[in-house]
Amino acid sequence: MLGKDISAPRKPLSLFHFKTAAQVPNYIYLDNNSTTKPDSLVVQAMVNFLTSNYGNPSSSHLVGRIANTSIENARQKLSDLLKCNPRDLIFTSGATESINLALKGVVHASFKTNPHIITLKTEHPAVLDTCKYLEGIGCAITYLPVEKDGLIDLLTFEKAIRPNTILACIMLVNNETGVIQPIKLLTEIAHKMGVLFMTDATQAIGKLPVDVSDLETDLLCLSGHKFYGPKGIGALYIKSKTKMQITKQMHGGNQEGRLRSGTLNVPGIVGLGEAAAIACQEMQRDKERIGGLRDYLESELLKIKGVFVNGNIKNRLYNVSNLCFEGIDADSIMASLENIMVSNGSACTSALVEPSHVLIAMGLTEEQAFSSIRFSLGRFTTKDEIDITIKHYSELLHKNEYQKA
Repeated sequence: MLGKDISAPRKPLSLFHFKTAAQVPNYIYLDNNSTTKPDSLVVQAMVNFLTSNYGNPSSSHLVGRIANTSIENARQKLSDLLKCNPRDLIFTSGATESINLALKGVVHASFKTNPHIITLKTEHPAVLDTCKYLEGIGCAITYLPVEKDGLIDLLTFEKAIRPNTILACIMLVNNETGVIQPIKLLTEIAHKMGVLFMTDATQAIGKLPVDVSDLETDLLCLSGHKFYGPKGIGALYIKSKTKMQITKQMHGGNQEGRLRSGTLNVPGIVGLGEAAAIACQEMQRDKERIGGLRDYLESELLKIKGVFVNGNIKNRLYNVSNLCFEGIDADSIMASLENIMVSNGSACTSALVEPSHVLIAMGLTEEQAFSSIRFSLGRFTTKDEIDITIKHYSELLHKNEYQKA
């Protein structure tokens, strides 16, 4: 007996039945800063490496070599987007892993006593939680404040640098407000003082032109699912001369320049590369169309009494509008309009019932933070969807069909 023929049609082994997004009638997705829908061309590119060319890229046989070649092609596409050397890109499982590798790797490679890191109070939890861990093993961390508009003060940053400062980590685009920090100026200050500079560019990549040679940042992280690629894949850019200043955090097969062991996620990497290639072609068109829709949505909702924008309105990403509906409970609005997918904080902290740390750091009261909603539009957002959102939000708020905060 050779066993059961598994080539025959089989039913999926599912123990539970969940409602899928497709079964939610007429839902409108305005939470693209949490994750984006994979572009259909990305999905098409990935399928072949899930079904036919599924070899291990470390294998020397033909199927393995095909997988390895596809990885290097994807690395080139991503380097074209970032204007960097392909050899300076390390594939990871996403921005969180990239952040951990960069922060912990630089600390573990440092010879300084009580190494010091500078970051912002408004960083993503992946940075803040890693910094808290590093504090526990003897690092000194400075969490800098921001101005009311979410921007950092350059003089405050420069004054925070100490003789034992080894790294500054400041995000390019804030995930909740879309505020864009002056990374090039910050990098210049850091390098003048002999300090490495890292930026979490997760919300910027694929949406804004990011040239690492122009920014001169030493380390940069990203995730594919923020710009129409798959989840579970990301990358860390490491400037060539900086690689000797990082200690690897995962041991094993010594993949990715001996800095990140583990069998590579070939379908994810292929999808990431395809998303990068599409971004090179579509970025300007996306900016103009999505930016126009965001401005239209924002201008209409600002007509409602007591509504104001959180964050700098001149230096922010074109797809984001973080609005405070003063005097109302954002959760109640979101529950009442459950078919409109929005957010009132980072998706990575959504399980916590507490106000946004970003908005609190910008000077909002807890009540105002709990009254704020983030609308983040994307490539597949339509004018009709924005019209419906405006109509429903305006009607709900004008009729006072909400719970007071």
